[in-house]
Amino acid sequence: MRQVAGSILISLLGLFMISCDGDYRSLAEGNTREVTVVMDSTQWDSQTAEAIRLVFGKWVQTVPNAEPYYDLTFTQIRSQSHLERIRRQKNIIFAAPINEESNVGRQIRGFLDENVEQRVREGESFAFPVEDQWYRDQYVLILTSTSDEELAQKIKNTENSLLSNMLEKELKRWEYFVYEMKEQTQLSDSLWENYGYKVRIQHDYIPNIDTLNFHSYRRFLPQNDRWLWTWHMDDVNDISFLDDDWIIATRDSLQKQYIKGARDNMYVQTFRRPDLNRPVKTNSFQMGRLIVYETLGTWHMVNGAMGGPFVNFTYYDPDTERLFMVDYNQFAPSVRKKLPFVRQFRAMGRTFESDSTWNESQNDPAL
Repeated sequence: MRQVAGSILISLLGLFMISCDGDYRSLAEGNTREVTVVMDSTQWDSQTAEAIRLVFGKWVQTVPNAEPYYDLTFTQIRSQSHLERIRRQKNIIFAAPINEESNVGRQIRGFLDENVEQRVREGESFAFPVEDQWYRDQYVLILTSTSDEELAQKIKNTENSLLSNMLEKELKRWEYFVYEMKEQTQLSDSLWENYGYKVRIQHDYIPNIDTLNFHSYRRFLPQNDRWLWTWHMDDVNDISFLDDDWIIATRDSLQKQYIKGARDNMYVQTFRRPDLNRPVKTNSFQMGRLIVYETLGTWHMVNGAMGGPFVNFTYYDPDTERLFMVDYNQFAPSVRKKLPFVRQFRAMGRTFESDSTWNESQNDPAL
């Protein structure tokens, strides 16, 4: 998809592009989790529309109450002025078969140059993500293929790729939002200087527990309590043991020791009940040289009536043979939608860095 996106030609009405260093256009409108789906109204019950609902509107089960991945609003192009209003939105999907004789179909053909359109007709390309096209902080996705059936199948077959591209844009937005006001660089600098790693810490998290290899920070608000903790282990030259069960067992062991409730027999643990649609899901990816495991799920308080979502990051640095965890949690029973905060945690955890010279500096008596 990324290679295809580079060749797309947008030819819409007199767009004046400004360099990134001097882009004074207005910000796109709307919530970062809202997606405007532009299709002809006669196609809102089509196979393509259903595939879009299944992929972009699927239910996320790793929060206390399931929430849609994105909130979808379907609309058609009613006039030029209506199209202008659509273009202001933060997230937009244009979807139609390449030969559809509708305002949306004609608009999609107008997006593509002859070479790209030919690849669509030959079944080689179908999805074209474009960022910041008409407004700043905007994500536009053009979906088209040879027929409704073909387009729907391609959307379902590439679910992970389509979602990861849109999520990447969303996480960049959250990172900016979280740290826009201020961040506590003195706390992350302390971790870096004393322990050889760091993660960006939001402006109002307060240091809590500080031990040799475990550190916690809390952002307490009466209606929205959040906390994060970090942990590290040295001299790990083999990670063949590292799997989902080890991650859960390790975070539960640490939380039983450090993340307590009002009484000593109350402590935070992972809530794993697939039979109740409460799964815990782990995916892995590479972040520079770091091997990363991201685990999403919910927690509960043992011997207490509390719970909420969590995001755990487990990082391995092969250069220094060190293993790390950064874990984010929320307790906010009166906050109905938890997914925006989970996405904030996912953005925050991706700011993690490990000092590649840590072993050298530890072994050098001159440092």
